[in-house]
Amino acid sequence: MKARPSPNIWNTPELYELENRAADPHDRIATAMRELGDWAGRSVLDIGCGSGFHLPLWASTATQVVGVEPHPPLVALARRRTRSLDHVTVLEGGAQALPVAGASVDVAHARWAYFFGPGSEPGLRELDRVVRRGGTAFVIDNDPTRSTFGRWFRRGFPEVDPVAVEQFWSMHGWRRRPIEMGWSFASREDLESVVRIELPPEAAEEALASHSGTTVDYAVNLWFRQY
Repeated sequence: MKARPSPNIWNTPELYELENRAADPHDRIATAMRELGDWAGRSVLDIGCGSGFHLPLWASTATQVVGVEPHPPLVALARRRTRSLDHVTVLEGGAQALPVAGASVDVAHARWAYFFGPGSEPGLRELDRVVRRGGTAFVIDNDPTRSTFGRWFRRGFPEVDPVAVEQFWSMHGWRRRPIEMGWSFASREDLESVVRIELPPEAAEEALASHSGTTVDYAVNLWFRQY
């Protein structure tokens, strides 16, 4: 099974880097993750790690970090980013066939790699295989029911049913922690560039015309399961 191409980072990794740097300026996602399943002194698996933006964060306290990414150019970027970190490995692969041993992971993280929920069943079965007893898995995705970005997301992707998404995760034994993460960009130009890779053209231009400044209130769901 081939990975579904990402419409943002696969095509414009330099703009997605701007987005990563702007997201969650108050570190609310990592803070919540530490409360629910701290990775300090443990092994971490980052699924769909992209260019490896978050790998140094995990590596700062984890004993071992493995990033898995299906897109070869991003694998190369992630390896370059972490080349000085001996306990970080970046592997090419997808969520439906993770290239790691069973019961070898304490903390698994996927940020928008599963995105809408339904359709992720093969990846969830792989998490069941690789996360050891006492471990925690996290999936972070958009919450279209709240925030300015949520409103933009609903306009751009009306086919996404948040009720069905919540039912999907709940049915598979996951719980939700709502988080107001926010975006804070260094310039208006950066914000506009990122909005245009995240939303369809008409929705992006409508969003930008209705919003001023360089910050956006942005709500996400942190889905988690403890094994």
